[in-house]
Amino acid sequence: MNRFAVIVGSLLVLLVLAASTLFIVDQRQIAVVYALGEIKDVVTEPGLKVKLPPPLQNVVFLDRRIQTLDSPEAKSIFTKEKKTLSIDWLVKWRIADPKQFIRNSGVDLRNLENRLSPVVQAAFNEEVTKRTVGEVLATEREKIMNDVRTRLGDPAKSFGVEIIDVRIKRVDFVASITDSVYRRMQSERQQVANQLRSTGQAEGEGIRADADRQREVIIAEAYRDAQKIKGEGDAKASALYASAFGRDAQFAQFYRSLEAYRQSFRNKNDVMVVDPSSDFFKAMRGSGGAAAPAPKK
Repeated sequence: MNRFAVIVGSLLVLLVLAASTLFIVDQRQIAVVYALGEIKDVVTEPGLKVKLPPPLQNVVFLDRRIQTLDSPEAKSIFTKEKKTLSIDWLVKWRIADPKQFIRNSGVDLRNLENRLSPVVQAAFNEEVTKRTVGEVLATEREKIMNDVRTRLGDPAKSFGVEIIDVRIKRVDFVASITDSVYRRMQSERQQVANQLRSTGQAEGEGIRADADRQREVIIAEAYRDAQKIKGEGDAKASALYASAFGRDAQFAQFYRSLEAYRQSFRNKNDVMVVDPSSDFFKAMRGSGGAAAPAPKK
């Protein structure tokens, strides 16, 4: 029984020792083998690998994939014409020399990012200060990114990494300048709006004045035509009256008297005090009628 236990125990110890000497390298990783605190080997090929059991040898794994370093905060950068810009950037990098990487930053990627961020920011400062705002925003944006990538070449080698790409994500003015730009844009738009309103009002006044002028012309022409037609009608009426009255003078006198009566007594409440013997009542008395008797005393 004791012999069986010893055999089982020995097998377990051998199994543990065998397990401690084997390790698997993933295709996304780099394995660094340490021997008594010194880098013994760097394994980049994926698969099952063998090492000495701890504490003789230990394994540390590094991520070999492309990493992204974002700007920790947007810092102000002065341009060539002393304008202040705030630039957000990102850097794509990956481990190129695991031994150099570990010597400078250890095995924690965050240590490398903390040390690389100031270097990238300084490279952007050098490139942006040589250019104007227009060049940073448009004409030389791509060149700035390429120049920054070139500047990061030597520092990246000292860190044991390779810079894959450098990109500018966003370029803004600082808050104070942005507010002044917005106010200036608002003022310019307000001036344009006021100018358009003034132009519209002037054109409206011109249209109304032209319409009033045309109305007055139309009314004047219509009044002229009406007066002309009225004059022609009056002339024709006078000719007819003259022709009719010329045929019978007594009838003409009688008609004129009736017209005079009609014009004099238009309202039932009209009162007129006239001598009955006057010519006004001659038609009522008749052509041969006697004068009205005098009132008695």
